[in-house]
Amino acid sequence: MTSESGGRSAGIRVVLAEDQAMVLGALAALLEMAGGISVVGRAQNGSDALTKVLSLKPDVFITDIEMPEMSGLDVAAELQRRKIRTKVIIVTTFARSGYLRRALDAGAAGYLLKDKPAEKLAEAVRQVHRGLRVIDPELAAESWGMADPLTDRERQTLRMAAEGATSGDIAAKLNLSEGTVRNYLSEAINKLGASNRIEAARIARAQGWL
Repeated sequence: MTSESGGRSAGIRVVLAEDQAMVLGALAALLEMAGGISVVGRAQNGSDALTKVLSLKPDVFITDIEMPEMSGLDVAAELQRRKIRTKVIIVTTFARSGYLRRALDAGAAGYLLKDKPAEKLAEAVRQVHRGLRVIDPELAAESWGMADPLTDRERQTLRMAAEGATSGDIAAKLNLSEGTVRNYLSEAINKLGASNRIEAARIARAQGWL
């Protein structure tokens, strides 16, 4: 039975994060049916997911990448920064080596694609709980290809620019000067061989760097 309390539940305790309600419910039901796994918390945005992991202290945290407020990679990185012992599994539609590289850098123990059978996810939960790493074989071979050339600030400003924010908007949001923001965007554009910020964002997103 699922629970959102901090009490101990039988089996491997899991928190799930997925912004699509139907997918979230389906994943929870499939994991519960696998046996030996208890879904103790669910979240539909990254901020709520972080709060639930910190309060419920599950054995395993399963998350999508793109979610409102914080991405799954952002949550994983924050858990790593806080030295939280919960194991992280990324489950996503993005078969991109750039995303995998960032997931591994953020301390993720697993990276699976959503088109895999449900039993693969349950087995991955058991494996990472035992201390193993589980990477989708389609991506494992190419995971150490071209390195992400962007710094965190360049990625952050480029992502906001791609969403329509002006340099002034970004500067106010990040407490930076407009000149500094323009420098970050210029560096990102140059590194990616793009002609403008929109093209740079498209290239970075295609590689899984954004």
